[in-house]
Amino acid sequence: MKAKAILRNARVSPQKARLVADLVRGMDVDEALEVLTFTRKKSADLIKKLVESAVANAEHERERSGDHLDVDDLYVSTIHVDGGAVLKRWRPRAMGRATRVIKRTSHITVELDER
Repeated sequence: MKAKAILRNARVSPQKARLVADLVRGMDVDEALEVLTFTRKKSADLIKKLVESAVANAEHERERSGDHLDVDDLYVSTIHVDGGAVLKRWRPRAMGRATRVIKRTSHITVELDER
């Protein structure tokens, strides 16, 4: 049984979020949450909250079908980070010129499965 959670338009660049996503891919849920708790990156908090949401989705889906779910059997089967909308801003430069500043966003998807 797969459980899924998606975070859209997260204000972190996809390149930075992929660094943290690569850390937890394939880990058990409790191990992944522990790693994310002590990782000092902005995207670690976002991904931790997303994994917790996917666990809650799995529990809700199992409860709805009348079964019981053992959270210890779940692992992060798939996690991927895609680029989202890009915010384009302008910064003043010397001699009346301007430089474009690109603020990237991410779409983060986490899928959990049972071992």
